[in-house]
Amino acid sequence: MKITKLQLAEMLDHSLLRPNATLNELKKLCEESIQYGFKAVCVTPVHVEEAVRILKGSKVLISSVVGFPFGTHAPETKAFETEKVIRLGAREIDMVIRVGALKEGRDQGVIGDIRAVVQAAEGCPVKVILETCYLTDEEKIRACKLCVEAGASFVKTSTGFAAGGATVEDVRLMREAVGKEFGVKAAGGIRTLEDVLKMIEAGANRLGTSGSVAIIKEMDET
Repeated sequence: MKITKLQLAEMLDHSLLRPNATLNELKKLCEESIQYGFKAVCVTPVHVEEAVRILKGSKVLISSVVGFPFGTHAPETKAFETEKVIRLGAREIDMVIRVGALKEGRDQGVIGDIRAVVQAAEGCPVKVILETCYLTDEEKIRACKLCVEAGASFVKTSTGFAAGGATVEDVRLMREAVGKEFGVKAAGGIRTLEDVLKMIEAGANRLGTSGSVAIIKEMDET
């Protein structure tokens, strides 16, 4: 697959989601994102305000996770969290789906949960994390359809904090489920250029990783 360093950088969400992440690490994340031209930083709600300050004047977007990492918050809580981070300057939202409700077949509850965040995001893209390692293929496909129906902009594989992360098979399945125009974000365990290229080939058009810099530097070595 032929892709330039700039094209790849513009598909990467440079992520810092560990609970022990410090402000110094956040500053480094943001400075690297400016230097390498990453599409966005993906951070926790408590780091949005400082990320806005550091990234002021740059093209790097700020994406905040919501209902992270389990998705078990009430819809009203997710909506409030979304409103808060949008007000602070986040321009994309990565929310976690209600995995248990999905597995139980409570589809309207899943849709309502997503719609609450979509409405609170005020037109900013919402990426819905499916946590695919917990789902059957049928559940993954149904989840994708529900995300489209609820008005989200992306489906996303994983938080990176569960038993498994992104797989080529899941990305391909999700792309087939949502069609060509909808967003598919691969995240969780993506650490090498080879990983990234396989995910793109399978249908991902955004990727989340904490290893963005190392992946871009690999391109200089190939």
